[in-house]
Amino acid sequence: MKNWLRQHGLCFAGAIAQLARTPLASLLNIGVIGVALALPLAFYVVLVNVQNLSHDKSPVPQVSLFLALDAQAADTREIESLLKKHSSVAKIRYISRDQALADLKAKSGLADVIGALGGNPLPDGFVIDAKDNSAAALESLRDEFKKWPKVEHVQLDSAWARRLDAALQLGRLIVLVLGALLAFALVAVTFNTIRLQIVTQRDEIEVAKLIGATNPFIRRPFLYYGALLGLAGGLTGWLITLGGLHLLNGRLSGLSDLYGARLRLQHLSMPDTLSLCVFAAALGWLGAWLSASGNLAAFDPQ
Repeated sequence: MKNWLRQHGLCFAGAIAQLARTPLASLLNIGVIGVALALPLAFYVVLVNVQNLSHDKSPVPQVSLFLALDAQAADTREIESLLKKHSSVAKIRYISRDQALADLKAKSGLADVIGALGGNPLPDGFVIDAKDNSAAALESLRDEFKKWPKVEHVQLDSAWARRLDAALQLGRLIVLVLGALLAFALVAVTFNTIRLQIVTQRDEIEVAKLIGATNPFIRRPFLYYGALLGLAGGLTGWLITLGGLHLLNGRLSGLSDLYGARLRLQHLSMPDTLSLCVFAAALGWLGAWLSASGNLAAFDPQ
């Protein structure tokens, strides 16, 4: 076990030394990887901020439940009790038919016309706040409430929720496509970098094979180098995105003062940052493994 750890420690130290021996080439490769990762990362950060902002600032969609005109007080109490016990209902507000008529008179400006009707045509109703504001959850509640006794009509305004879901899904798709394309670019950069290293170290590799070194043993330092290259590129992309957000927040502060609202974009959370580092290192490792495996297999020392 100690020997195994020692070998891996030596490979890790050798990878760091290789990065230090070619500082300019290493910085350029890291910069290319960082820029490649910064673009989908920036889109992801903006998407997360828009999603959080929409949850904080957007009006909460509500379900309006209207009872039948012949519903009695007992029916109203029963519906109210069912709503209070419902696991998907966060809050309810009861609006009596008399209150609804008074509100209509006050807001419509048609008090004389409404007074000429000779009666109250409006039903009792409930305004319901759901715990889950997604369009699918709201529609499920609507379909369920319609089946309750003495419920005449259930109305919901899920149009904005559908538009928001569609926009966020499009944003996620853009991030996914960009991430996949630029992840391929990261693998390609690492692949070519490792291939050049193998070519320059051809004589050393052939000597190592002559004395019995296996391909996995020879490949190991290159894997560490690729992982370190990817990790450094991921951190560079993180720093680029951080700098961009800092500049953008500087502009948003002036806009916030004009509109009297606090607008500030937040950077990646710690779990997302760790995921980025692991993902970038894994892509670097993959590019190194593909390059080393393909090129070392072609070596046939005489």
